[in-house]
Amino acid sequence: MKQGGKFKYQTRQLDEYYTPTDRDFTAVRPIAEWLRLRDAEGKCSINYKYWHYEADGRSNYCDEHESAVEDMPAMVNLFNALQFHKIVTVDKIRRAWQYQDWEIAIDKIKDLGDFVEIEYKGSKNPDPKQETDVMVKFIKDLGCGKIERNYLGYPFQLMFPDEVEWETM
Repeated sequence: MKQGGKFKYQTRQLDEYYTPTDRDFTAVRPIAEWLRLRDAEGKCSINYKYWHYEADGRSNYCDEHESAVEDMPAMVNLFNALQFHKIVTVDKIRRAWQYQDWEIAIDKIKDLGDFVEIEYKGSKNPDPKQETDVMVKFIKDLGCGKIERNYLGYPFQLMFPDEVEWETM
């Protein structure tokens, strides 16, 4: 991040993923929906993502809805009352930097390893595929060695490791 990145934060994030009992999000491939409760050292939130996939099974963007949660135990009780059940927990240490319109994170995921995630945080509305191509070029230009990518996310990797396909960039 010597090229102008500014360190933002480091935090431990405990992400619990849920699915409704009557409509299992993980029963379809590719998984399009994820519902998450996060505790980031006492700062709690709820998040729902709906991924938009291309014909080849790849996705470069999602619809995302997130809100702060003041009382995490009450939210868990609400999920239980609505018959949502926890399917996986992602235990992550995240270090993040701001670089131009991107947040660049280095994640250490328990039972998975280390990953880099780049997310567009700007105010424009760029083409997701084109912005992803620029991000990949940025990573390659850093000269950090072999770069592998998947389109599945941490919860999928933990739940279905034998289904993860890696693409060398």
